[in-house]
Amino acid sequence: MNSKTHIKKTITHLLVSCLAIALLPGQTFAETGHEEKTEQHEEGHIELTQEQIQHAGIGLTTVTSGTIRDVLPVYGVVVTNAERVQSVTARFDGIVREVKKSIGDPVRKGETLLTVEANESLKTYSIESALNGVVTQRNANVGEQITDTPLLVVQDFSTVWVELSVFPKDVSQVDLGQQVRILSLDSTQITEGKIIYIAPHGQGGNQAITARVLIDNPKGRWKPGLFVNAQITREEIAAPVVIRNEALQIVEGKPVVFVQGEEGFEPRAVTLGRTDGELSEVLAGLAVDEVYVSKNSFILKSELGKEDAEHGH
Repeated sequence: MNSKTHIKKTITHLLVSCLAIALLPGQTFAETGHEEKTEQHEEGHIELTQEQIQHAGIGLTTVTSGTIRDVLPVYGVVVTNAERVQSVTARFDGIVREVKKSIGDPVRKGETLLTVEANESLKTYSIESALNGVVTQRNANVGEQITDTPLLVVQDFSTVWVELSVFPKDVSQVDLGQQVRILSLDSTQITEGKIIYIAPHGQGGNQAITARVLIDNPKGRWKPGLFVNAQITREEIAAPVVIRNEALQIVEGKPVVFVQGEEGFEPRAVTLGRTDGELSEVLAGLAVDEVYVSKNSFILKSELGKEDAEHGH
């Protein structure tokens, strides 16, 4: 059996087992339309059908020019946007007659939160929410006498702040309006924002300066209190050829990208330049408009390793 046929057979079995291509009882793999072809191909190339590519979750991207960002890495924490908080108080002293919301309840701007009977006029009046948000504190119950103390707190989490800690040696590189990439600690969530405030003094413990970033949070995924990593953009540098970092695999100690061609997927060694954690500049090995594997390229590396092992016997 030639090496190419072996590669096609092993990757077929890999996709069946790892990607849960279901077979009916008694059904063979050939009956699903995944018949193995035995065409001859150039050594080291891996051929996949379009269906196999889809089942494997392999992403393809066209090589383009792009921008590499020179960044300052920092860390930070998500906090509530203090400009989107309402501390609900009574206009007149009185007795609480109804509380319509509890902690965790969503509210809409203009919605009634409480009703209060005023001590002097004995008239009942309503207290409404000044914004869309969620009730995060409740300090009032029916029948209680109230004065000017906060009764409820409503917070709008559709935007939040990220407070970054910038060490004194790096403060000169930070300015208002700079673009910042925010990443969850596991890098599964990424968003962008701009610096809207830089504190005029340092923090007590580590002397770091706080730089505040405003980010959109429409789905509420950025929870106040979460620690994050961040990259402050210092400069944007044009690069003739860029690829996504997740496309890179290390083969025999060299960075490799799997490039799609007529003979299948070819492992191509590349020479890298600058990187910003998301994109890398390619100095040699790839050209604009070539198509490369940008997602799940480890599957192809695995098959390449099996071929090398086979040749070693």
